[in-house]
Amino acid sequence: MEEKKQVNPLIAGVIISLIIIVFSITLSLTGGGDPKGGWISYLIIIGGLVFFIKRYGDAKNNKVTFGELFSYGFKATTMIVLLFVAFLFVLSFVTPELKQKVLEATQLEMEKQKNVTDEQIRTITDGINKYFWVFLIGSTMFVFVLIGCIGSLLGAAITRKQPKNPFEQTSI
Repeated sequence: MEEKKQVNPLIAGVIISLIIIVFSITLSLTGGGDPKGGWISYLIIIGGLVFFIKRYGDAKNNKVTFGELFSYGFKATTMIVLLFVAFLFVLSFVTPELKQKVLEATQLEMEKQKNVTDEQIRTITDGINKYFWVFLIGSTMFVFVLIGCIGSLLGAAITRKQPKNPFEQTSI
């Protein structure tokens, strides 16, 4: 059987991250910049990874292992994380009020909690203000890698596999 054309995992990661970036921009331009809408981005990542991992397995005539499929998904996840962090970096310079919005949203959420004092709120918002980039990049990387692992595991588990026969590979 002839192998079909396969999509490079880095290209798959670029496609998925562009979809997420367009979705994020659309969400913020339409006024739906609510952080609770971010879970849709996670579904896009998982769905995109499952789709591309399945296509990769089909392109290889399903003669792949679980590890090969997971590796493909994780390489795509790496590209998604890198491009989305770059997008956040650019976005923070294009819209400098982003940092202020994050600080205000954090302060409002903490004020809703009854057991948090004004001193604690001030300490936490000062820490976020001081280490904004660390929180932004670190949390994005952690969450996206976690979601990417879930998507890669699901894609590798769902894709049909027909392992290679070791006796077919030997030639006498």
